[in-house]
Amino acid sequence: MACSRGKASPDSHTKLRLFADSGGFCQNPDCNENLFLSIGDTDFHIAEMAHVFAASDNGPRLNNKLSKEERGDYENLILLCPTCHTKIDKAENEYPNTLILKWKTNHVNRIKDLFNIKIFNNRKEVRSFLNRFLDENKKIFEIYGPLTDERFNPESNMPNLWIKKIHSTILPNNRLILNTVDLNYALLNDNERDVIETFRQHVSDFENKHINNAEENGIQFPSEMENIFK
Repeated sequence: MACSRGKASPDSHTKLRLFADSGGFCQNPDCNENLFLSIGDTDFHIAEMAHVFAASDNGPRLNNKLSKEERGDYENLILLCPTCHTKIDKAENEYPNTLILKWKTNHVNRIKDLFNIKIFNNRKEVRSFLNRFLDENKKIFEIYGPLTDERFNPESNMPNLWIKKIHSTILPNNRLILNTVDLNYALLNDNERDVIETFRQHVSDFENKHINNAEENGIQFPSEMENIFK
């Protein structure tokens, strides 16, 4: 999700917020193209950060009231596939800022509805909902993760499969877990709140490594998450 627009370029935190909002799909409701693809042994994304108001002084939907820095803020960006990005910029009169921002807001709400993210009545209901995603991430780590014996086999395809699973399942699951916890934060006890904040930093570091290609591994998954809301 590169963007070379000088001061109008988003920082790494903004890029991660855009990814989390998208759920891995183009935010144009008439498109919903999968932005993270696998072809053979190659994994890549086609996501492009589009500016609602132009990044440059001669771009589409120019707003001179915005500073260069504000043009690179989260509020002025949407994640699209290359085709939709080209459409909104080439036919700017057909795609006003109000429509593009509506796409973004509705997409976020649609992702939440898709996964049934909501406020639950009690801790047991939250835990029951989260079990599937926590268990799925754990099983993927056990089968494909970097600590399996396959790491000693130079001919193994497991490392490639591990990266694919990260993009297709673990990253979206992590965000779903966080969104659910945040909506039900009042049901956490004091110790669990500390665990969640550690998990939040883990998610941020993990995304930074696998989306922004950061070299650092960051904070590891807190094992206490296995007992959250129990």
